[in-house]
Amino acid sequence: MKFESATIKDIAKALNLSTSTVSRALRGSYEISDETKKQVLEYAEKINYRPNPIALSLKERRTRAIGVVVSEIANNFFSQAINGIESIAYNRGYHVIITQSHESHEREKVNVQHMAARGVDGLLVSLSSESADISYLRELHEKGMPMVFFDRVTDEIETHRVTANNYNGAFAATEHLLSQGYKNIAHITSSPFLSITKERLAGYKAALDKHGIPFNENLVKYCPHGGMIVKEAEDALHELNAKKQKPDAIFTTGDRLTIVCYGILKQMKKNDQTGFIGFSNTQVADLFSPSLSVVRQPAFEIGQFSIELLIQMIESKRPVTEFQTKILETELVVRESSLHKQKKSVHL
Repeated sequence: MKFESATIKDIAKALNLSTSTVSRALRGSYEISDETKKQVLEYAEKINYRPNPIALSLKERRTRAIGVVVSEIANNFFSQAINGIESIAYNRGYHVIITQSHESHEREKVNVQHMAARGVDGLLVSLSSESADISYLRELHEKGMPMVFFDRVTDEIETHRVTANNYNGAFAATEHLLSQGYKNIAHITSSPFLSITKERLAGYKAALDKHGIPFNENLVKYCPHGGMIVKEAEDALHELNAKKQKPDAIFTTGDRLTIVCYGILKQMKKNDQTGFIGFSNTQVADLFSPSLSVVRQPAFEIGQFSIELLIQMIESKRPVTEFQTKILETELVVRESSLHKQKKSVHL
C-alpha cells in the first residue's frame, strides 16, 4: 500500500474552500481573515499536514539538505562532530544527510556525486585517507557547490576550513612523554596524504627537537586506514617491538587508531610497560587499564563552526570570496598510561 500524505487539496475539500485560499491561509497572508486562517491551521494540524519538501525546493531552488562526508560514524570524533552539525542545522531548518567513505576514495567520490545529483544545498567534507586526488570535488566547487572542509582539510580548494590545532596537540603529547623520562617515542599515524597526519607529525618532530632528541624515521609507522584495518596496526606494533632498541613510549594520532593500538598492546602484555598517549575523543578513557591519556579535540564545536560557515555560504546573496581557516585548541588529558612506569598505578 502506497503512503499518501495530506495535501492542500484535502484541506480545501474538507473545509469547502479553494486551494488558493488554503495556500494563502497557511502562509499567513493578510488577504485571508483571521477566522479562516484559524480554521485552516487547526484542520491542517488535525490531519498532520506538512508542506511538500519537493514542491518547496522547486519554489525556493533549495532542498534545505546538507551532505556530510566522513570516514566512519562510529569514530568518536566524527560522531561528536555530527552532533555539533545537527545541533545547528535542524534549528536553521536544514536536514543532514550523512555518508561514510570507510577510508575509500572511490566510495567517497560516489557518495558525493550522489548527493550532488540529489541537489543538496552544500557539503561538509572530511577527506578519506585515500583521497590524494580531489579533482571531483574541485569540479563541483567550480560549478558553484558550497562546501566546507573540516578536520581532514585541503589547500587545493579555496573555501572555509575548520580543524583542531593538530600541531599543538601533538607537540603537547610528545613533550609530556618526554617529561616523564621517555626518550624512544614511536609515532603511529594514518595516511601520509591527510592534513592531520602532516600537522601531527610536525608537532611530534618539533617537541623532539626542542628537547634535543634526534628524529628517528624508523620510529614512525603509517597505518593508511587509520585503525580500520586492524592488521595494519598489528604490523606496526610488531615491527616496532622487533627492533633492537624498542620504543619505550607510543604516540598514536587518530581516534580509532588509538583504541586499536592500545588494545593490541594489552594483548601483547606491553601496555603496563610502554608509555602511551593518543588522539581520542572516547568518553570512557578512564575505564581502560591503565587509564588512557589522550589529546581531546573540540569535535562538537568543530561541527558547529563548520555548519555555520556552510549555511552562511548557502544563504549569502552574493558570491563568497573571503574564507576562514578556523583552528580550535585541543586539550591534553593526562592519565596513567602516559606516566612513567615507576609512577604508574598498574591494574592488570
